[in-house]
Amino acid sequence: MPYPYSMQMMLAISIFVIAYIFIATEKISRVAIVLVGAAAMVIIGATDADKAFYSHETGVDWDVIFLLLGMMIIVGIIHKTGLFEYVAVKAIRKSKGNPRIALVYLMILTAVASAILDNVTTILLAVPMTVIITRHLQVSPIPFILAEVFVSNIGGAATLVGDPPNIIIASKADISFNAFLVHMAPLALLVLAVIIPFLVFFFRRELINSPEARDLVMRLDAREFLNDLVLLRKSLVVLALVMIAFVLHSALHLEPSIVALLGAGVLAAISGLKPKDYMQDVEWPTLTFFIGLFIMVGALVSVGALGEFAEFLKGIFGDDAQLASMVIIGASALLSGIVDNIPYVASMTPVVAELSQNLTGRQENVLWWSLAFGADFGGNATIIGASANVVAIGLAARAGYAISFWKFARSGVLVTSISIALVYPYILLRYF
Repeated sequence: MPYPYSMQMMLAISIFVIAYIFIATEKISRVAIVLVGAAAMVIIGATDADKAFYSHETGVDWDVIFLLLGMMIIVGIIHKTGLFEYVAVKAIRKSKGNPRIALVYLMILTAVASAILDNVTTILLAVPMTVIITRHLQVSPIPFILAEVFVSNIGGAATLVGDPPNIIIASKADISFNAFLVHMAPLALLVLAVIIPFLVFFFRRELINSPEARDLVMRLDAREFLNDLVLLRKSLVVLALVMIAFVLHSALHLEPSIVALLGAGVLAAISGLKPKDYMQDVEWPTLTFFIGLFIMVGALVSVGALGEFAEFLKGIFGDDAQLASMVIIGASALLSGIVDNIPYVASMTPVVAELSQNLTGRQENVLWWSLAFGADFGGNATIIGASANVVAIGLAARAGYAISFWKFARSGVLVTSISIALVYPYILLRYF
């Protein structure tokens, strides 16, 4: 029998907090934690099979899961061509073996790619290449991977397709691709201009290698790493078509998840490879973690916990658009680092839509921009703050490099703080 509503809400919040603490302490596998947490939510009646697996508001976001699965299969096939090794060697030769210069190149490339594609797809492509680069440079890949995650979330904030929360906001508020570009991109570029040199400085002690390592890098021939040119051509054609479809997904009326699965299916069919050759690159633990996390957060939505918080915010700022904007930025940055910015944004959109009804002129969409900036940049705070973070950690672990919750948070919280500090004056000066 379900518990009374208030008790059920408290139990659901308690389960989530306890699970979060266990994830942070890293004493138990995070996959096991979220699965137990999801099961506990079912036991207390906070969710059930219909809510968890079939509800868009309170269940698993299958668009995210299948987008990841499709892109993981595509990346797994591309791995067989040697393309990542080729690009990696090109990049480190251009940097003349200097880890700091190589990091700057990779961050710029990642940020631009995240705006054009989306941050999750970019990370799926970037991390395997980064591991190869750092092995040749003879430095740890961890600062590179962390930096790429941070700039992917910042760069992804610039466009409608760059970060999943932006897609949710655009759908709810009926905001165009061009509007996102005009209002979000200027600040995203400014934040990148500040964060990129900051990260080079922050990781400076880990970005040192020997003259011998640099000499070895300059002797590498990138062309030697390409081992299947026929498959490479097929892969690049399919990948290009997938990227174009991502950008045009609203005009084509195809969700990114469908595009990714179609691309994976076509490439798998024409590759000549056996399923075992590319399915081994699928990050099943990462996908499982997402499913469990979505169920837990969906349970919080279902029992009204996140809705209560949204109503609490509404009671604080009433009709004051400026105060509402400032509170939404801060609250979104904080909660997106704790919950995951996708379900958080999904739960906040009804409240922001109601608060935006009477706003006109240049302030018409200011609350939506505040929500987008807070959620996109706040996702950098912790491992579970954004989808790209979880994917990057999983890929790093597969390559043999464990990035702890606190290792991520030490730099992630600083990056988030700096980013949000730049959001406030931008919103105030541009819209008020």
